[in-house]
Amino acid sequence: MDKKTQTKQQDLSEKGKILSKPRIFFGLTFILFSVVLIFSFISYLMNWKADQSQAGTMLDKSIQSSNIFGKVGDWLGNIFIFDSIGVASFIIAFLFLVVGTLILKKKIFKPWKTIGHSLFFICWVPIFMGAITKGQGVLGGVYGYQIMDSLNAIIGTVGLWLVLASSIALYFILEFNLRPSSIKAKLNNINENTIGKVKSMMPSSDENFKADDELEEEAEEDHPNISVTDTTQPIKVQETVNVPKGFPEVPVSTNLETITTPNHTSFEDGEDLSKSVNLNLNTKPTIPVSTPEQAFDMTPSTPSQGDIKFNVEIAPVIDVLDDTEKKSQELIEKHGLYDHKLDLAKFQMPPVDLLKDYGNEEISINKEELEENKNKIVGLLKNFNVGIAEIKATIGPTVTLYEIVPEAGIRVSAIKKLQDDIALNLSALGIRIIAPMPGKGTIGIEVPRKNPTMVSMRSVIASHKFQNTDMDLPVVFGKTISNEIFMADLSKMPHLLMAGATGQGKSVGINAILTSLLYKKHPSELKFVMVDPKKVELSLYSKIERHYLAKLPDTDDAIITDTNKVINTLNSLCIEMDNRYDLLKNAFCKNLKEYNKKFVERKLNPENGHRYLPYIVLVVDEFADLIMTAGKEVELPIARLAQLARAVGIHLIVATQRPSVNVITGMIKANFPARAAFRVISSVDSRTILDSTGADQLIGKGDMLYFNGNEILRLQCAFVDTPEVERVAEFIGEQKGYASAFLLPEYVSEDSTSTVGSFDPNEKDALFEEAARIIVSTQQGSTSMLQRQLKLGYNRAGRIMDQLEASGIVGGFNGAKAREVIISDLHSLEQFLEDLRK
Repeated sequence: MDKKTQTKQQDLSEKGKILSKPRIFFGLTFILFSVVLIFSFISYLMNWKADQSQAGTMLDKSIQSSNIFGKVGDWLGNIFIFDSIGVASFIIAFLFLVVGTLILKKKIFKPWKTIGHSLFFICWVPIFMGAITKGQGVLGGVYGYQIMDSLNAIIGTVGLWLVLASSIALYFILEFNLRPSSIKAKLNNINENTIGKVKSMMPSSDENFKADDELEEEAEEDHPNISVTDTTQPIKVQETVNVPKGFPEVPVSTNLETITTPNHTSFEDGEDLSKSVNLNLNTKPTIPVSTPEQAFDMTPSTPSQGDIKFNVEIAPVIDVLDDTEKKSQELIEKHGLYDHKLDLAKFQMPPVDLLKDYGNEEISINKEELEENKNKIVGLLKNFNVGIAEIKATIGPTVTLYEIVPEAGIRVSAIKKLQDDIALNLSALGIRIIAPMPGKGTIGIEVPRKNPTMVSMRSVIASHKFQNTDMDLPVVFGKTISNEIFMADLSKMPHLLMAGATGQGKSVGINAILTSLLYKKHPSELKFVMVDPKKVELSLYSKIERHYLAKLPDTDDAIITDTNKVINTLNSLCIEMDNRYDLLKNAFCKNLKEYNKKFVERKLNPENGHRYLPYIVLVVDEFADLIMTAGKEVELPIARLAQLARAVGIHLIVATQRPSVNVITGMIKANFPARAAFRVISSVDSRTILDSTGADQLIGKGDMLYFNGNEILRLQCAFVDTPEVERVAEFIGEQKGYASAFLLPEYVSEDSTSTVGSFDPNEKDALFEEAARIIVSTQQGSTSMLQRQLKLGYNRAGRIMDQLEASGIVGGFNGAKAREVIISDLHSLEQFLEDLRK
């Protein structure tokens, strides 16, 4: 094989390697296609009238095209220019060129900026060309003509040109930042630069200065071998320096090390400026000056002072703990974090085995029932001239949701009016239509199943979703229509309003809420205040009194059934709320979670009254009975707690069988955003509890609607039977508990005289006299002040205040105001105390 053949084979193999690289192949392909498009478009614009009729004759050889790329060029021009965007098609060809260069990794253009500008002009140019040509010719294309014609018909010719002018003006303003402030700043900079240049060119009274440009020109004329321009290399200059009269003429050899700066010549840091070279290029000494700041001081001769020391110090970051944080850190190192569970360290959470296992709870699919309901729904809607484009079924535990997509032109109201007809045709207990479904674009029809599936409390408690939740107060209600376990955080609700007719599952729902909280929270973290006017619903929880319940002092039963005790308990909770707010204020915390975190980290001193605060959940089983018997005396503290108590960890669960407007008033509803509705009797009751209908169409037995300000969810409440609740309560009650229930602050009603009787000096508190001196000296009869001054609990401070009232030092209870102090000065008090000692 000769050398020529080998050379040809090597060239071919190298070309094959190049073409075998996908990146190079595709990049060149895009660039080549861009060139083809550009020349095809140019040729089409020149001959489009003659060649337009040949667009559909691609295979007819008898017809010749005048386009440079033949019929393919005509076809491309017809598609891009005539049928699309006119001359803006050249931008598309340009974008192919940009993509090709990007594939070849040639960064000629900024891709995203180029694409953004191109898209703007692709939209703007056709409309502009259509407006200029008034739809004649192909410069605007079909797109430009249609948009121009529509805008012209809607806003007129003047409006069309205003839109075009505004769009292009907005483009230039955004692209070149043509705001008035920026334009003014640029003009100011130009003026300042002009003034500076004029000043630098003006001669001084003592010396004649010349600009850099003039100096460079003179240097080039007189000394062509000497360069005065900026350079990055050291310049060695041997030249005789001519100085003014009176100074000796000496040769100076200077080695200038240049430092890269925006200006011409600079010196090393610390170099004596008197050694700067002044080239005598003419007859007078001149100094090169580019800006006034760079003028060199040509003082005749000053001795060099050497380099000036320049020390740079970086201030260290100050990370010093204050006294409180130091003490907290020391306590944590010595004792560790505060453990609020230490009092009941051996307490065991109830196991899941205490709840009954109802066997397989998987949903069984009855295809015959689904097909039958689907045919009935479609047939009924067809009879009423309502066409359906699509239908889908979602099977839940008790309800099947049929989602339909109506045909175009069908009104939603036309389907909503057929609710009763659909229920009649399906022979169903209750039909609920959701029109439209939030976020889906469909219409939902909820149809009860003939054989519903049980949702047990055990199945939802044992789920991974509940066991691994990080909610503060997790409440598991049951399952949704899509068979998903539904949970909510009571601390985020922050209060729950429940309603439902008798026997529809309301009491089971309350037990489900309480059971889920008992399975998740330690006794030190949660306390219940239970109000049960019916006396039998919540009595099961009396066994956990020393673990989870809270009550008033000097009361026997923690489950409150008496109306008068209910009023005192609610007012006592208001006092507890106020006391907690005082603690949070002193601790600089805005909610209970932050406060407890600080206390656990030992940043709060218990000697100042701080303590670990558990959540308190008030449960009212029948609110309507309380309103009937007590009225405003119950409504006002309930409303006050609902408005303020969530930040301090007090949350309310209020249930009623009769959700009428005189029971659930506007003040109550406004502070209960979370609602749970079981089946009610009428649509009026449904609107009262949910602000919409639907609760009257539920099927009972735990079928419920949940609303928390967004959308209404249909749930099947988890079933927990009375024996299951008893087993859980017994398991907790048999374990070691606290000495008593959690004591709420004492509350003395205005008409009550039981706590303040005849005063016995022999039974007075050891701190009685000290408390009396504090009250008289400050002239404020406040229990909370005694707590702070004497570092007492609320109960003992309240008993001391009762003794002070019985002895005649302070007046009676005055609501939220401080008590009146009867004794005016300390001298009178000492005489009074002396008489008491006798």
